Amino acid sequence: MDKKELSQRVVITVVGKDKVGIIAGVSNILAEENVNILDISQTILQEFFTMIMLVDIAHSKSDFSTLKEKLASKGKEIGVKISAQHEDIFSFMHRI
Repeated sequence: MDKKELSQRVVITVVGKDKVGIIAGVSNILAEENVNILDISQTILQEFFTMIMLVDIAHSKSDFSTLKEKLASKGKEIGVKISAQHEDIFSFMHRI
């Protein structure tokens, strides 16, 4: 699959113990990188925080790999696991 064929939409997942600042930490990185949040769903299951975001990286200041590294680094900093996958790959991996 060539680079142009990859979707510009990315699925970001965040999982960890709930604490103040998780959404702010993730959304600040996305804003700094000029990434548009298309949809967001988050919930707290007992003390565990879970969030899934669909974002558009078409106008991102960084390439996908760099953005993914920045999100993972922010996750380590705030004590959660942040993953990012192209929408096409996420859909392929989670098909029924």
